[in-house]
Amino acid sequence: MSNANAQQDAFGVYVHWPFCLSKCPYCDFNSHVRHQQIDEERFARAFAREIETTASRIPGRTVTSIFLGGGTPSLMQPQTVGSILDSIAKYWNVDSAVEVSMEANPTSVDATRFHGYRAAGVNRVSLGVQALDDASLKSLGRLHSAREALDAVAIARSAFDRYSFDLIYARPDQTPEMWTSELKLAISEAAEHLSLYQLTIEEGTPFFGLHAAGKLRTPEEGLSRVLYDVTQDVCAQHGLPTYEISNHARPGAECKHNLVYWRGQEYAGIGPGAHGRIDIDGVRHATSTEKRPETWLMRVEATGHGVTLDESLNSEERADEYLLMGLRLVEGIDPARYEALSGRPFDPVRVQNLCEEGAIVIENGRLRVTQEGFPVLDAVVADLAA
Repeated sequence: MSNANAQQDAFGVYVHWPFCLSKCPYCDFNSHVRHQQIDEERFARAFAREIETTASRIPGRTVTSIFLGGGTPSLMQPQTVGSILDSIAKYWNVDSAVEVSMEANPTSVDATRFHGYRAAGVNRVSLGVQALDDASLKSLGRLHSAREALDAVAIARSAFDRYSFDLIYARPDQTPEMWTSELKLAISEAAEHLSLYQLTIEEGTPFFGLHAAGKLRTPEEGLSRVLYDVTQDVCAQHGLPTYEISNHARPGAECKHNLVYWRGQEYAGIGPGAHGRIDIDGVRHATSTEKRPETWLMRVEATGHGVTLDESLNSEERADEYLLMGLRLVEGIDPARYEALSGRPFDPVRVQNLCEEGAIVIENGRLRVTQEGFPVLDAVVADLAA
């Protein structure tokens, strides 16, 4: 199968487990804290029901990637994970080389389940480490220590052939020298993949209020750019180049599932607050489900699904998504595909200006953003879309 055909045939399933032990102060994801015991068997039945209903809308797909996200999926028992994966295999075909990723907290409690998740069918784990010093972890609201995180990484290494972890940088009072040292330590522990995100202050989070009150100081724009450049340079020097604006991997170790999103391919969203992009009779549908876990549960039990939004995307909307997501990738986009979706080519004058500014290049029939252009990606996308 050619690379182009492999890309075209990719189909992902995203499963959202919405529960966490605590809510991190920077997080605006659909996550919920419950102090009572979660009825995992009931939720597993609901996941199976929603998978069945979704598969009846888009039958015959071959699943190439599965991603268990959250929330904190590693709060699930391994048998719950196994039940969900069995349901996916019951209602769709599953590729023999399927990537099954799972987000996990790097705590000693969660790590004890890693071998159970591997036995259930998970073959790649993504650890939410976020920082490798205890003071930063405490300020970020994380419940693990740096030592505990590195111990969990070691257990992940023993349980999975593929693993990754996340770090947040541009934290308060972080210097380029501190970040360089932390990043080198992370790379020495990461076999193949790192996700590295600049701290962003999202509306509705505790950090937003603290930042607005002047009690949380984030780096100035100039320092943020220096920290970004350090990230690119150190990772490239150590064999983990950028393949997406915030993701770094050894060649061939990119996350298959996330590539489905960025390449504008098809994926089903299962669980509370999950989003999907599915094709029905040649029309791309954008779906999302009820966010509140218990409400989603009751909707699925009553109707077979928790979908609250199902919109048909027109060609222009699909083109905008392709542009917005695809330019996050170092590989860039195919201008011919954009033109086919939007019904118009890019403005040659705008393209020429961006090329002259060093923000984009056109090579081998693809348009991509340069390393110099990535820090101003939003402006580049807006210019091309205009």
